[in-house]
Amino acid sequence: MVREFVRFALLTGCLLFVQAGDVPSPPTTPKKPVTDEYHNEKVVDDYRWLDKADDPAVKKWTEAQNRHTRTALDQFPQMKALRGRVQALIASPSSDYFGLQFRGGKLFAIKAEPPKNQPFLITLKSPDEPKSARVVVDPNVIDPKGTTALDFYVPSRDARLVAVSLSEGGTEEGTVHVFEVESGKKLADVIPRVQVMGGGSLAWNAGGTGFFYTRNPRGNEKPKDEMNFYQQVYFHKLGTPTEQDTYEIGKDFPKIAEIMLETSPDGTLILASVQKGDGGEFFHMIRNPAGKWIRLTDYKDRISAAAFGLDDALYLHSNDGAPRGKILRLPLGDLTLAKAATIVPESQAAIEPLNFGGGGFFPTCIPTAKRLYVLDLVGGPSQIRVFDLTGKSLGKVPLDSLAAVSEMVPSGGDGILFRSDSMLKSPAWYRYDPATAKSERTALFPTTPAKFDDCVVEQKFATSKDGTKVPVHILRLKTANLNGQNPTLLYGYGGYGISMKPHFQSLLRLWLDQGGIHALANIRGGGEYGEDWRKNAQLTKRQNAYDDFAACAEYLIDKKYTNPKKLAIRGGSNGGLLMGVQLTQRPDLYRAVISQVGIYDMLRSELHPNGSFNVTEFGTVKDYDQYKALHAYSPYHNVRDGTAYPAVFLLTGENDSRVDPSNSRKMAARLQAATSSKLPVLLRVGSSGHGLDASLDERIVEQADLFAFLFQQLGVEYKEAP
Repeated sequence: MVREFVRFALLTGCLLFVQAGDVPSPPTTPKKPVTDEYHNEKVVDDYRWLDKADDPAVKKWTEAQNRHTRTALDQFPQMKALRGRVQALIASPSSDYFGLQFRGGKLFAIKAEPPKNQPFLITLKSPDEPKSARVVVDPNVIDPKGTTALDFYVPSRDARLVAVSLSEGGTEEGTVHVFEVESGKKLADVIPRVQVMGGGSLAWNAGGTGFFYTRNPRGNEKPKDEMNFYQQVYFHKLGTPTEQDTYEIGKDFPKIAEIMLETSPDGTLILASVQKGDGGEFFHMIRNPAGKWIRLTDYKDRISAAAFGLDDALYLHSNDGAPRGKILRLPLGDLTLAKAATIVPESQAAIEPLNFGGGGFFPTCIPTAKRLYVLDLVGGPSQIRVFDLTGKSLGKVPLDSLAAVSEMVPSGGDGILFRSDSMLKSPAWYRYDPATAKSERTALFPTTPAKFDDCVVEQKFATSKDGTKVPVHILRLKTANLNGQNPTLLYGYGGYGISMKPHFQSLLRLWLDQGGIHALANIRGGGEYGEDWRKNAQLTKRQNAYDDFAACAEYLIDKKYTNPKKLAIRGGSNGGLLMGVQLTQRPDLYRAVISQVGIYDMLRSELHPNGSFNVTEFGTVKDYDQYKALHAYSPYHNVRDGTAYPAVFLLTGENDSRVDPSNSRKMAARLQAATSSKLPVLLRVGSSGHGLDASLDERIVEQADLFAFLFQQLGVEYKEAP
């Protein structure tokens, strides 16, 4: 009887979980009101007690929520087949490679090799010889449970040694270990707390006898609630105890400084790029051969990234008078910013200041001996322009239509390697040869069972509330009937200047096989059109991003891709905040919401360890205007009793150092108490962290659960793929 009810509900879109006996009601959550006062306004928090993760009552409540969620999802009758399909799509592809670096005549790379749980570090003879791979450091051997991840690696200039940051259990708290590259032998050097909450860096000295590294407080150096702040730079000499490491810079930096380090090609200079929190404000310092640190730029100079050239110059990404970015060249012989010359002026494309690739941030302006490669964004997709070192245009690197470039590295001479993919084409590393002006695929690419030859990608534009045109990229089957009845999943982020490029996702084959459509919203807050695109959704202007996303949803409905009963949305982290805002501001627009590791209590977010870094992005309750803006959209504070909310699936990790999991606990309790729709509000608290270091096994289970939730809620009868 239950099986037939579920089948009927899937076919007709009727509500699940409402028939007595199918799935019990969620655990009861007692209210224990606490009142805060902000600028003479009183705000009541009924579920403050759920902030205390170590409280036995909170642990018991969390376990009950997890059981409730498991029971609800296990009602999906094809769960076993669904998990098998997910595993086939993400665990069957061949090896993938990212985080490439040429150093000392060797090619280093991070290799992902399903079914291994974690990527590992290798060396290769060349990108054309994947069989030449030699394993240097493998977290899967170090920790067979699959819970130790490689955060980043930095080889010495002669490629004799490599420093590797490893973190456990999704904490992203990295400890650096040093290995011999040829033998894989681990040295005695162990440097704790180089990376905290995902932020850490390291740069070797010229002789490879030691390295400069970022360091957060250890032991009793700070009170417990200050341990994730005050990042500084120290120097470690190999073979000596880390307690003897010498301080370099940082004591006068902002409390929320985030530092990235880089060594010049000859090893004589060290560049420190210092960001003030996550708001996009940078200054830069250089350590000269005499050991003196020189202040190169300040916040007012609006220099967001720098890269050493091979011609004794620095190449700087500037937004000064150029919201879409320009490139400056500064000779190292005179480190005075006023001496920098503009060689690539602002254009219609937005130059990416930094790009997050495998294992860290990479400059997107790549100087070679005679060429300069500049990575641009055009509303989401990428382009690479080529210049000589005086700024003369030499054309563009050939790319696929609507391509997404995630990494570029110099490959020797004047060529580059770059990693590119699209919604239709899986990622691969390509070699660009300026002599032929052609791009050729190397042997570094994964094969995958997910093929998208029968699909099409469309770049459309929605009109936001203030008239802004917002790109939305839509992936669908060529045969899709635009009759307004297609199950559709809309994804968004909109923050920190992070752009949503149209990347390849093998799991979307599963969604398309069930008649689904996938859409990617390129809303303000990202960097798709440069600095102004970001700043128009910062601080008190954040509502613009939320209006943009709603406009994309309405576009999909108006153009008959779908309808509100068939429309689901998904986002994570800052995108989880976006999901919370959407379901509280526009509950009528969506049938289902998946929100992962989201921020929901915007009035207390800055009190959490990583929340202080976000003040430059979101604002602070200490400022009246910013408080009013935060309170106006804070999802937790805008849940209204008796509202018919969509079905909601909230996911978080108990070891998340970026977004405190109390956000998800409180939001789940509030929604469960308030909603009148009878649709489920599910919470799952996993044992990992923010999700970036999750093992392959964890990802398979999680992704199957997410699709089961979507199929249940959107009335999709799952059919096995041919």
